Amino acid sequence: MYFFYTPLDQDSRLQLLQRHDANALFHLIDTNRAHLRRWLTWERQTQSAHDCEQFITSRLRITAENGGFTAALWHQEQLAGLIELQKISWIDRRSAIGYWLGKTFQGHGLMTAACRAVVDYGFDTLGLNRIEIEAAAGNKRSRAIPERLGFHQDGILRQYQQVNGHYLDLVVYSMLSAEWRASI
Repeated sequence: MYFFYTPLDQDSRLQLLQRHDANALFHLIDTNRAHLRRWLTWERQTQSAHDCEQFITSRLRITAENGGFTAALWHQEQLAGLIELQKISWIDRRSAIGYWLGKTFQGHGLMTAACRAVVDYGFDTLGLNRIEIEAAAGNKRSRAIPERLGFHQDGILRQYQQVNGHYLDLVVYSMLSAEWRASI
């Protein structure tokens, strides 16, 4: 298991999600349900802080098994969202980033900074070769992050994910370690 903590600026930081964050996580989800429901499916199954604690426990298990990690994005001492380095394939040296942000925290560059930090960590600390980000084709805010960071658009997975009874196309983006280092 590894420890993950990184300051993003004087008001924001990423820190490995812990069990004691369950109440703050539930509050963030509960106050952002309509916002999250448009693009994500899991918010309906999250009905209590206990549900969040179980989620955190499952993510800590993945971290302990060296399969990735989930970090809390804190801004001005408030939980603003989550970012994950998911599904690490150590054989192929690749992974994917998933993220979401509370509505009031959008538009300030927080998730772009968080993604930049996780990409740096993935390439520089973990020695990954490829990192992917998937975003719903219609989710312009989410797609703007990999585009802003210079990720390559690999393609579109048609009707890949069902959300609220509708199938969404997912845009797949990737960054290679050599490309990331050349862009710095």
